[in-house]
Amino acid sequence: MLKYLRYLSVCLLAIILFACKSGEKLYNQGRYYDAVEAFVKKLQRRPTDATALRLLPAAYDAAKDYYEGRAKQALASNNALKWEDVKNEYRAMQSLYTIIRSAPAANAIVKPKDYSSAIAASGENAAEVRYNRGIELMEQRTKQAAREAYEEFGAALRLSPNFRDASRLRDQAYQLGIVHVVVSEIDVRSPYFQFSADQFRDALVRNLEDRRINTFVRFYDERRVRGAKDFQPDQYMEMRFMDFVVGQTYVDRSQREVSKVIQVKGNKADSTGKFPMVDITVKATIFVTRKTVESSGLLDYRIIDVANERILRQDRVPGSFTWQNQFGTFRGDERALSDEDKRLIQGRDVPAPPPQDLFLELTRPIYDRLARDLQSFYSRY
Repeated sequence: MLKYLRYLSVCLLAIILFACKSGEKLYNQGRYYDAVEAFVKKLQRRPTDATALRLLPAAYDAAKDYYEGRAKQALASNNALKWEDVKNEYRAMQSLYTIIRSAPAANAIVKPKDYSSAIAASGENAAEVRYNRGIELMEQRTKQAAREAYEEFGAALRLSPNFRDASRLRDQAYQLGIVHVVVSEIDVRSPYFQFSADQFRDALVRNLEDRRINTFVRFYDERRVRGAKDFQPDQYMEMRFMDFVVGQTYVDRSQREVSKVIQVKGNKADSTGKFPMVDITVKATIFVTRKTVESSGLLDYRIIDVANERILRQDRVPGSFTWQNQFGTFRGDERALSDEDKRLIQGRDVPAPPPQDLFLELTRPIYDRLARDLQSFYSRY
């Protein structure tokens, strides 16, 4: 136990000496902020450390001169957002204030400057700049400017919470910046498939809303906003299914021979009177019936700007679905069949799904491709 305590004391002394050298090294490298942190940590562990007591005041003064100098440079610049840079410099010094105040030994030899008032004042000035930029953008009365104003008012609130009426104006800018996209009823040449097309549209609108592909884009089902007061769409998305084909059922019949070597008890006894196992080959013929129905179609869609009827995007998305069913019978020795052959034999002849079900199946790949296309298109807004 005594040996362990001695080892622990040596390790602790080594850590202290390393921290001392580390802080001094940082100081000599001109990394005054890091040096202050290192010296304070050292004094928290060893309040009488001579090196830390000697160099901490100089390191703090050097750090203070550095960050205050950067703040003055920022103020003298033509950068419209210079007050944000000033605030960042003051915050760096305020963090040193907090670090030094946390160690009595450090606080006894250094009286750090409290920058909280300077931070608040620079934050107010920075928020004022952002706020005014937002006002100027709102006066342009365009959706793009409103979206930029939304960001400016948000920045003002981050710099100075509750700044003037920035919260109200941010909400107003958001509403003005939204692009309202109405998804119109899908044009299907056959009324037989209209119900399935409506299901496709319902799923698409829900998916686009759930994905939240853009803060400023909202999608609406035309049926739910038709005749709504004070609702003005910005864009229409028209969709039309074209060349939808449900092919005839193709029937393909084939047969194949299978065989397997198995062991059975022989008919002749050996010298001991036992009947040894012998290899024999068993055979069977499998008759396979395969039914196939291929469906295909194209979805033509275009996005139209309501204000000028300009087509913003147009494309065609193909889709296909192949339904297949196969079953079989056999003639011969069942022992020749593999497990896969047996599953085939257990299959049964079933009719092809009705056309509306095939329509839904072929819309699945169309749906996925269209959702990706729209996400890519509207992510730029």
